[in-house]
Amino acid sequence: MNAPESGLILDAVDRRIVRATQAGLPLTPRPYHAVAEQLGLSAEEVMARIERMQAAGIIRRIGLVPNHYALGYSANGMSVWDVADDRAGILGEQVGQLPFVSHCYLRPRHLPLWPYNLFAMLHGRSRQEVAAQVAAIAALLGEACQGHDVLYSSRILKKTGLRLTD
Repeated sequence: MNAPESGLILDAVDRRIVRATQAGLPLTPRPYHAVAEQLGLSAEEVMARIERMQAAGIIRRIGLVPNHYALGYSANGMSVWDVADDRAGILGEQVGQLPFVSHCYLRPRHLPLWPYNLFAMLHGRSRQEVAAQVAAIAALLGEACQGHDVLYSSRILKKTGLRLTD
């Protein structure tokens, strides 16, 4: 597997690390040590190789993917906002820092049907809780916002990361 932007080529050890972690890291206090033990490598080598693959863009990020429904958060909604383009970047950063926003990003508009350019994922135990979160975002955005909506999840989608098949 080549990473054209970085020129990095995954060797056999990199591939073994990706395969060992592609379904998730072990749920232990020292997950990289557990992977290293499984592969017969040092933890330092595993961590260095993962850092190198991240720096090269082969691995974009390592993060937790919780099952919100299992945690009691059944009102999960993507809030979408029509924010003034000249303020979307700074306001998006502020929205992304709110404690109830799990992720926030800018996307292109698709006029005339889709005027929204700022997206913020919200999780609540009820739609009323999410409505309060939406109100807080609307207050933060103020006059820079010309409209919004919330698209609620109707089911859990399969979430997966990098998968090597060879």
